Amino acid sequence: MAFLPVLATVPTTLTWSPKVAVVMILCNVLAIAIGKYTIKYPSAPPALPSDNLFGGMGLPALLGTTSFGHLIGAGVILGLANLGAL
Repeated sequence: MAFLPVLATVPTTLTWSPKVAVVMILCNVLAIAIGKYTIKYPSAPPALPSDNLFGGMGLPALLGTTSFGHLIGAGVILGLANLGAL
């Protein structure tokens, strides 16, 4: 019964705003830049229609890096919201 107050707490949440969008975009760009230099086979098929836009990355690398970018972005947004910076 001691954990019931913990379950009733609600974290600070934000509404979507341009500031939140900019933070998420920057986190995704950072993740794509990290992935471009660390993925062993970044141009694995299937290829993207405009591969020059993403630096020659294939679809699997793009999906992996943007998923990683969203994980980073969610953490950064929640952290900045908790600090009151957003």
